[in-house]
Amino acid sequence: MQKKLKLWDAIMLVMGSMIGSGIFIVSADMMRNLGSGYWMIVVWVITGIMTVAAAISYGELSSLFPKAGGQYTYLTEIFGKKMGFLYGWGLFTVIQTGTIAAVAMAFGKFTAYLVPELNNAAPIFQSGTFQITWIQILAIAVIILLTYINTRGVESGKLLQNVFTGSKILALLGLIALGFILVDFSHLAENFSFGTDSFNNLKQDDKGIFLQSGWESISGMTLMGGIAAAMVGSVFSSVAWESVTFVSGEIENPKKNVVKAMILGTSAVMLLYIAVNFVYINALDRDSIAFAANDRVAVAASQNIFGSAGTVIIAVLVMVSTFGCNNGLILAGARVFQTMAKDGLFFKSAVENNKNQVPGNALWMQGIWASLLCLSGQYGNLLDMISFVIVLFYMITVFGVIYLRIKQPNLERPYKTWLYPITPIIYLLIGTAFCVLLLIYKQQYTWPGFLIVLLGLPVYYLINRNKKTD
Repeated sequence: MQKKLKLWDAIMLVMGSMIGSGIFIVSADMMRNLGSGYWMIVVWVITGIMTVAAAISYGELSSLFPKAGGQYTYLTEIFGKKMGFLYGWGLFTVIQTGTIAAVAMAFGKFTAYLVPELNNAAPIFQSGTFQITWIQILAIAVIILLTYINTRGVESGKLLQNVFTGSKILALLGLIALGFILVDFSHLAENFSFGTDSFNNLKQDDKGIFLQSGWESISGMTLMGGIAAAMVGSVFSSVAWESVTFVSGEIENPKKNVVKAMILGTSAVMLLYIAVNFVYINALDRDSIAFAANDRVAVAASQNIFGSAGTVIIAVLVMVSTFGCNNGLILAGARVFQTMAKDGLFFKSAVENNKNQVPGNALWMQGIWASLLCLSGQYGNLLDMISFVIVLFYMITVFGVIYLRIKQPNLERPYKTWLYPITPIIYLLIGTAFCVLLLIYKQQYTWPGFLIVLLGLPVYYLINRNKKTD
């Protein structure tokens, strides 16, 4: 691997992969579950602590195993090939490709804001409830374009990543500043007036549209369930930072720069996210956040800030954000599948680099599967199901830091987890609470994703039927 990515490039990859469409949408569902500006910010702060604690912990593993494959490599080195394969299987079938599909579809849907003909056009194909629309075709075109650009060399992907990530960071900073300067009437005090009281309003009509009446006070374990449900959105918006570990083999001085990129990148993004939510709470009242049309809270807030131009401003911002986000996901994900292929756990043709010294075949395999998920229309459901599994794999990896400290205390660690063992334990405690509460209160978010990953077991044994497995 050629070392063509510097520290700044790695930070841009972390931030660009994290900031997609979620921050512009998920706060509506969070408000419906919690009914209070106070609790909404608390959930974002908890998610921020979780995310940065995980990044700090991963830093130790990235310095121990500074090579391509990242989290897949860590799990394989610590817990064996089977665990590594199950992660890689989940990454290819749903986690990475499903996220690519969902982010591409978000690009298509917000493009339709600017080009209404996309929304109004008849489906290209329809059979029962299954249909293929022009928005899906646009999403696939974006995936194919970005995959092609990344096959042209890591420098092409790097340049695109830096330009689009820089643009959306500046745009978000502008939205945050103007969200307090230009709003005629602040709802901040109103949204925080409930204090620690919490409410939910999840009643729907027969068409599945949320009703704007019937807030119910919640507390105790019901509140805990509401926090866990709200965290599905904030966690989904805060994942993919580990993508930088997938390209460790192409980063200058990876033993130091990967951990710096993860900690600086995740901290900056979580501060941006919390600030953006303060803008929502300032610009909109509780009902306007909870029942924003199609959950597009950012659009509703932007209309209050910028007037009629708000819709166009947010549509362009989301298009820039999702385009840059998908570039980072596409660039990084293929490196994992190439590393799996070298270990005999993926298609052999994914092993080779192309003439531009990037894993061209792995990039196209990832792009084709993500495109098929776009056509299926099931990417959103799959991602809801997989949030639980993403956190489980994060927890297993963070636990790996503690496990290695006990099993191999004399390993040379160029970077040691800050405040060990407090930092990994904080993540494990919050992650465990999140997963247990979902298992109790929101099982539709848990067992389907777990089942998808477990389906990888027979595939693993099939691949290794003539080999000695571990």
